[in-house]
Amino acid sequence: MAGAVLRIGVVGGSIAGCAMAIAGARAGAEVTVHERSDAALEDRGFGIVVPPPLHTELVAAGYLDAGMPTAPVRSRVWLTREHGRPVARELARQESAVTPCHWGLLWRTLRANAGAATYHRGSPVTEVLRHPSGGAVLRAGDLEEHYDIVVGADGPRSVTRAAVAPGVRPVPAGYAVWRGTLPLDALAGHPRQENLVRSAWITLGFRGGHGVFYLIPGATAGTGLLAYAVYAPPPPASWSGGREEYVRRIAEEHFPADWADIVGRGAHTSLACHDVSDFHVPRVARPPFLLAGDAASITRPHTASGATKALQDALCLERALRSASSPAEALHRYADERSGEGARLVALGRRLGYAMVERTPDWASMGATEVAAWCRSTLDGAGSYLYGGVQR
Repeated sequence: MAGAVLRIGVVGGSIAGCAMAIAGARAGAEVTVHERSDAALEDRGFGIVVPPPLHTELVAAGYLDAGMPTAPVRSRVWLTREHGRPVARELARQESAVTPCHWGLLWRTLRANAGAATYHRGSPVTEVLRHPSGGAVLRAGDLEEHYDIVVGADGPRSVTRAAVAPGVRPVPAGYAVWRGTLPLDALAGHPRQENLVRSAWITLGFRGGHGVFYLIPGATAGTGLLAYAVYAPPPPASWSGGREEYVRRIAEEHFPADWADIVGRGAHTSLACHDVSDFHVPRVARPPFLLAGDAASITRPHTASGATKALQDALCLERALRSASSPAEALHRYADERSGEGARLVALGRRLGYAMVERTPDWASMGATEVAAWCRSTLDGAGSYLYGGVQR
């Protein structure tokens, strides 16, 4: 893009914000990131997964380092609890390569590679406005800055989204997800489960929900964690314990005994419960503003696309900035490419949520043939890196 150096302000300094900062800096812009938290974010210890080809592309492009620890596996194993017995039955194995990462390590790597950008901690943005002479004004406390482009990477409660799509709000799904990580010694005494999770990621189906298990690297070198996500209706009003405690009850009632014991050991390194919701913005950029990551759309976590979409948003922005003749043209190109993807993933997440939580099949009666047919019916022609060919 010819002319004066482009100034980009990024609202939010998490994964999406750091990735967008790298994109802008690589395209030759002067980038400033405003992160509301005054603390480092690497203590968020949950697991995430990305498609292996995307991971390879990000390393080649300089967003990620080849040495960042990951825990790649190539297969998915479907399990359930047998009728009348607290033991696991394997339903199917599926070709489904994923690259699991530790949230904090991923953020730390992106943050380091965004070193060309200015990064302000403890700088909550309160307002973004169009400037009368062009560009945008960003206000954070007593600070007022003028930028050519403002990137909203500030999550579900995005301040920036109010300038692009003020009427869009998250829509509750009616159920919750419990996310946790456990030290690997939680697998002690369960050699079969440990061997399984070292070679595959696991989907454990039960009536009214399902659980997902996979290994991720630990926050320090040479360590690892067992990450899980359990989807189910929220606790009833009569439940007197904490929401985090409720996941242990779900495991006791619905999981095979060995998997219930693993979840119930209690030595979690992280554990949280979130109500599931979703939304998407019909058009994710209106110059001089654009939205990225969870500010642009939130999909139900069954799609495993939160971080993936944010990273793809950044790659798209870099391409648009490099090829466009003006900031407005770059943002229009970005919106043309990314708006439809958010809508597609939200629709896919709703279908998966309906089939895996709201109207679950009788998992214990299914085998590989039935799992394959169920996958085809649920995807309804949509693509997802999480679903490959059923092997047996």
